[in-house]
Amino acid sequence: MSSFKINNVYIDKHYSIVGPLEAKGNINNYNEVIDDYYFKEKTFEKAEIKMQKRVIDNLINKDINLIISGDLSNQIANSSYTVRNNDISYLGIYSACASFIESIIIASRFINDFNNILCLTSSHNLTAEKEFRYPIEYGSPRKKTSTFTATGSVGSIITNHKTNIKIESATIGKVRDLDWKDPNHFGAAMAPAAANTLYNHLNDLNRDINYYDLILTGDLGKVGSLIFKEYLLENYNLKIKNHLDAGAMLYKDDKYSGSSGPVTLPLVFFNNILNNKKYKKILLIATGALHSPLMLNQKETIPSIAHAMSLEVSR
Repeated sequence: MSSFKINNVYIDKHYSIVGPLEAKGNINNYNEVIDDYYFKEKTFEKAEIKMQKRVIDNLINKDINLIISGDLSNQIANSSYTVRNNDISYLGIYSACASFIESIIIASRFINDFNNILCLTSSHNLTAEKEFRYPIEYGSPRKKTSTFTATGSVGSIITNHKTNIKIESATIGKVRDLDWKDPNHFGAAMAPAAANTLYNHLNDLNRDINYYDLILTGDLGKVGSLIFKEYLLENYNLKIKNHLDAGAMLYKDDKYSGSSGPVTLPLVFFNNILNNKKYKKILLIATGALHSPLMLNQKETIPSIAHAMSLEVSR
């Protein structure tokens, strides 16, 4: 079994900071908005580190005993540079755009040892595009199936003190690879992983697909969401109705297939979904493409992962 129940673990405070484009999207109640991509720094990477630091500054207290963080930079360098001046134990993790949910799953297993854990992630459009596709200055045209990496940073406190957001169970994903090679269509690469994780979660915990008020995937995008639903029906005989995708929700309609990046899911969850009183049982399925430009240049495919976390929200 890849799923397990979680006892006495809760999500407490959270903080979100976003870039100028995200602030003009479908959500407008973020904690903080930066007005330019440099954030008054000399490089985009330093801007991303500064965003992470701003989140930590607004969440950190003397009771935080562990920071778990991951981002899209090479060797998750941005996260490591962020925490280097914090005298706090640190775990750097990577599941691409599924990193934030992975960090919370790990935190839930360590909570009895650390009591309060800060989970953190970030992405920056101009650092990610430069690393995974082309520098913006190159002027490469984009396909309608491509997603636009979100700029922002999100953090939350995981605790064993009761709050209104209970982490009820989780499913650790399995790597799936259907020989997909197009880096401008991550939704197609990640949809099978999301479907497999959902199937395993329901099967392991003996639940019906309608058990949840909402199943929120990470960043499949508009096109990837359609593939996800078709794949579920054809391969697992599951017809899903209670589904939304954070990547398809973040921006206005003119941003290709939607948003991507590890901040996409937590931005939408904390600043939109959590405010909707009709959602009490929520399943978050974070999706991540585990490729690298180096491997794609060697004609490799795009393996993907999806991790799931079940939440119970008391209203």
